[in-house]
Amino acid sequence: MMERTQSFFLKEPNSNDKIRIFCFPYAGGGASAYRNWGTYLPNYVGVYPIQIPGRENRITEKALTDMCKLTDKIVSAIHPYLDTPYLVFGHSLGAKISYEVCNELREKQDNAPCHLIVSGSRAPHIPEPEPLHHLQDVDFIEAMKRYSGMSKEFLENRDLLNLFLPIFRADFILDETYCFTKYEKFDFPITALYGDQDQDSEIDTVEAWSEYTNTSFNKKVFHGEHFFIKTSEKEVLAYIKDIVSRYV
Repeated sequence: MMERTQSFFLKEPNSNDKIRIFCFPYAGGGASAYRNWGTYLPNYVGVYPIQIPGRENRITEKALTDMCKLTDKIVSAIHPYLDTPYLVFGHSLGAKISYEVCNELREKQDNAPCHLIVSGSRAPHIPEPEPLHHLQDVDFIEAMKRYSGMSKEFLENRDLLNLFLPIFRADFILDETYCFTKYEKFDFPITALYGDQDQDSEIDTVEAWSEYTNTSFNKKVFHGEHFFIKTSEKEVLAYIKDIVSRYV
């Protein structure tokens, strides 16, 4: 039986948008991670979280573990909506996805984004020092505890874990088997956000994103661990609002 696929968008982009932000989720996360963003940004900003297969409304679909296949599908989905200025945002795994999406758009000679915002992520050429995807289930679950966004209650709920473990494992395979290819530098700015208590993206690995642009690079620290975009959400969105305002 052919697998039925859902849209990468929870809602179709509005033709009245003055500017758009395409947002990519972290490992194990879905588009709902950005559900509040539209309420903090001006109404002329279209916020479009990208829902990748295997989670939330696409949970019946097989999660993709090949970065090239995933980004190819994403680019095909967003291609019709590049008719207005746009930014790209990605947190953790989402930062790598957003980076590869930008590269593929360049290969297709499409309109480039105004700005790439990466969050909670090492630069693409720096591999994960402690990969998890190959571990047995018990060890894999234990290792995931180092990510501050995963509650103790969730990690101890066997029914929930049985449901979500394949998604987590697929995303960690996608992240940790990602093979960096050296590309030309981008001709648009990059901003890197990070948490002051995030052990997964230390300052030198964040600053390495500066090597990926010919124009300006900025970094911004927020209080919090790996999921500072949740615990410091208002501060993060205020900063993103300032970036967006430059292009309207």
